[in-house]
Amino acid sequence: MRRVLLAAAIVLALPVSAAHAADRFNSAPLRKAVTVPNMLQHSFALQRIADNNNGTRVAGSPGNDKTVNYIVQQMKQTGWKVKKQPFEFPFFQELADPVFERTAPTPHTYTSDEFQTMDYSGSGDVTGKIVPVDVTVPMDPNAPASTSNSGCEAADFNGFPAGSIALVQRGTCNFVVKVNNAKAAGATAVIVFNEGQPGRDGVVAGTLGEPVTIPAVGTSYAAGAELVGMYRDNQAPAAHIKTQTLSETRTTYNVIADSPFGDPDRTVVVSAHNDSVAAGPGINDDGSGTAMDLELAKNLGKQGPYPRNHVRFLWVGAEEEGLLGSHYYVDQLSDKQKLQIIAMLDFDMVASPNFARQVYDGNGSEAGNPAGPGGSGFIEQLFTDWFDSVNQAHEPIPFDGRSDYVGFTDAGIPAGGIFTGAEKIKTQEEFEMFGGTVGAPLDPCYHQACDTTNNLNLQAFVEMKDAAADVLTQLSMIKGPIRDGRPVKVKLGNKAFKGDTPLR
Repeated sequence: MRRVLLAAAIVLALPVSAAHAADRFNSAPLRKAVTVPNMLQHSFALQRIADNNNGTRVAGSPGNDKTVNYIVQQMKQTGWKVKKQPFEFPFFQELADPVFERTAPTPHTYTSDEFQTMDYSGSGDVTGKIVPVDVTVPMDPNAPASTSNSGCEAADFNGFPAGSIALVQRGTCNFVVKVNNAKAAGATAVIVFNEGQPGRDGVVAGTLGEPVTIPAVGTSYAAGAELVGMYRDNQAPAAHIKTQTLSETRTTYNVIADSPFGDPDRTVVVSAHNDSVAAGPGINDDGSGTAMDLELAKNLGKQGPYPRNHVRFLWVGAEEEGLLGSHYYVDQLSDKQKLQIIAMLDFDMVASPNFARQVYDGNGSEAGNPAGPGGSGFIEQLFTDWFDSVNQAHEPIPFDGRSDYVGFTDAGIPAGGIFTGAEKIKTQEEFEMFGGTVGAPLDPCYHQACDTTNNLNLQAFVEMKDAAADVLTQLSMIKGPIRDGRPVKVKLGNKAFKGDTPLR
């Protein structure tokens, strides 16, 4: 049974966790100042930016550049120190639906659920013979993952007929290694099929991680094995592959805003991401976190107890391209700067229409959940204490590697956050806890053009902003270390610092 605390109207001394006692600070002024109407003004601004820029705010696009400038403009009005941190990244966009047709020995047009263009594929319109390269067919279903070494060595392509389409298998090396080896051998396109073990038999929907200059598509094990069988039976399989993509290196930005108050040796980092996917405006993902963080920052220090700890807001870029901005930010930190960060809060999607109240499982207490760095359980407890205090049900979710906390947790920095859900289907148990629609995604418009201002659940928005405001208040005021009974191990260079953060 969850512990219920009465919401405080004045500063109360309450235990925050079993591992560490701390004063409970009054968050009511900040919660009152951060309002849904004001957050929605930012949401509408982001929608207008997308509407005027091909319906998207994807990283590296004019819509994203205008989003970044909007955030900078808003934060400069607060008196905070604001800067843009530029970085380069590989940009990819499909410009038209791809084509994958078997032309011999019997015609077959592959549908969109039978293949996908690989991210960072080049453009091209090619027809040629299909030649398998060092494939393992049939695959032993009991073989471990990454058994096939197909296409991983340049020598695999010895004797490869230039002008042909290479058929390679998922396995031990990165997809881009296979494609680059194929290109060097004269391949005009590459088909990557799945490896074949249980769980590795569906359509490969992979990323090459960097731009290539020839078409590359992914397909299932069954489709690939069928082509291998045709080749071995001397049926000379051939295909027509057409891709139209934009794959190039672009520049985007993190926005970094530092408070004019608080001890810089005790810094709390609060993050959202400033980009959307190419398919839509991203007003929930993550325009909701962006809007909420703007209002939290604009009111922090003006409402409620004056923060004794330094606060830094980040609106990171290229999250949708692989968490690139947050990793870049952490990678640029010195050892001293890492030690100065006592906690990181991640707010990515906080107004999902069929929402659940989800809290990252910082200490890994749920079976199968990986624990965050020491101190992450403390942050989790702050969120669960808040939800308990207002009698709102919540559930733990794992650090599953899908948002911007990863760069911080990889560096050993305590992290936590709240989330209202993406493509996950709502269960009966979640319906009983949160209401909504059983069997529907938590966000039916996740990564789609319909992720507009109409996609925001205002009840979720108000509940999440209150939780965020409360936990930010606690962390901005706390005197002691962020501790949950496990050692803090911040990674400094090639070594791990063990102890309580921060150090002067």
